[in-house]
Amino acid sequence: MNKLFSISLTSVLFFSACNQSVKTKKNSDPLEAGREFINASLTGDYDYAKKYLLTDSTNLMYFERFVEFDEKKPAKDKDGYKNSNIIINSTENISDSITIINYSNTYKKEPAKIKLIKKNNEWLVDFKYTFLDSSYIFK
Repeated sequence: MNKLFSISLTSVLFFSACNQSVKTKKNSDPLEAGREFINASLTGDYDYAKKYLLTDSTNLMYFERFVEFDEKKPAKDKDGYKNSNIIINSTENISDSITIINYSNTYKKEPAKIKLIKKNNEWLVDFKYTFLDSSYIFK
């Protein structure tokens, strides 16, 4: 009886573990990496979004402030963003290692932009560009 219970329990655990969806980082393409970052930010999955962040002190500071501000939004806005779709308005390939994505979402439709930088063969979001003058990309 104990052996049957043990086998049943093991089977349930195995199949439930196989059914878990695991988000894997997709950053070999700037558009895909940008979409993943934007989507994670809209849905409030900040840990996943942070995986796409170019790690430097300024980006981390801006991202932490963004998260603090975002968490204080009313529930109605959080749900609106969470249920919205990304609209890619344009992409601009500045060089083989810099891409700018201009986008909005179906909830607020306000234009926004992010800069992606290819570093160590991965595309990462240079978040400070979103808050600084666009001439930053040429510095």
